[in-house]
Amino acid sequence: MPFDLTQRVVLVTGASSGIGAAVATEAARRGATVGICARRGARLARVLEECRGGAPDSRMWVVDLADPEQVDRLASEAEEAFGRIDVLVNNAGIPKRRLVTALTADEVDQVMLVNYRAPVRLSLALLPGMLRRRQGHIINVSSVAAVLSSPGEAAYNASKAALTVFTETAAVDLWATGVGVHLIHPGVVETGLFDLPDNDDLANPVDPIPVDEAARAVLGALDTGRLTTYIPDYFEDLAKEKANDVEGFIAGMAAWVQAERNSEELA
Repeated sequence: MPFDLTQRVVLVTGASSGIGAAVATEAARRGATVGICARRGARLARVLEECRGGAPDSRMWVVDLADPEQVDRLASEAEEAFGRIDVLVNNAGIPKRRLVTALTADEVDQVMLVNYRAPVRLSLALLPGMLRRRQGHIINVSSVAAVLSSPGEAAYNASKAALTVFTETAAVDLWATGVGVHLIHPGVVETGLFDLPDNDDLANPVDPIPVDEAARAVLGALDTGRLTTYIPDYFEDLAKEKANDVEGFIAGMAAWVQAERNSEELA
């Protein structure tokens, strides 16, 4: 049965484009008042205009989630503006495709700030209000990279793995409190995330998932109540395959990567 978003307040991070923009506009279409944030104000304003077509009280904040003070300010201003947050969608994230041999400590720190520390900080800031009302939902957009250890993406994988484990543990801690916790594991989605400069090419190029399909799956977690959603769902089978034989899975991936490198050198 579809989750009723009518008169609910949904806060979406990373909403200037991609999954976040699609989630925000779909939530507004389904009757929610939407709060959106991102760094790119002009793009965010266009998304806000679309949201206000169905949800006139929607608001936007230009925020750099790498700055903890801005994360805290977003939480307090959003709660003050709307009175409450019913659904938090932690979607904002940055890639970092870089071999470990070329990775710097500063790059790792930056990825962890945005992909892990920011969603955790925002969740903890909004959680007390949800607990007082004994209702609310936190949706964390992780990645299949968190469980499949995508080659050449150690910093990104680690940040998403941290978010995944935090979410799973939070689900236990918040059991029976009225606050639902949901974890989304998308594969490669048709967004600008994979075209950003200062990133290596994908080690295993695949056909991307349409952004609207990913957005439907994010809000679909509210409909199903499930803790974990894979997009597409066949990634769940791959995750189980790895869990059953981690050493074999990693060895097989290493062999595949090496074969690809050898073929490129011969080309």
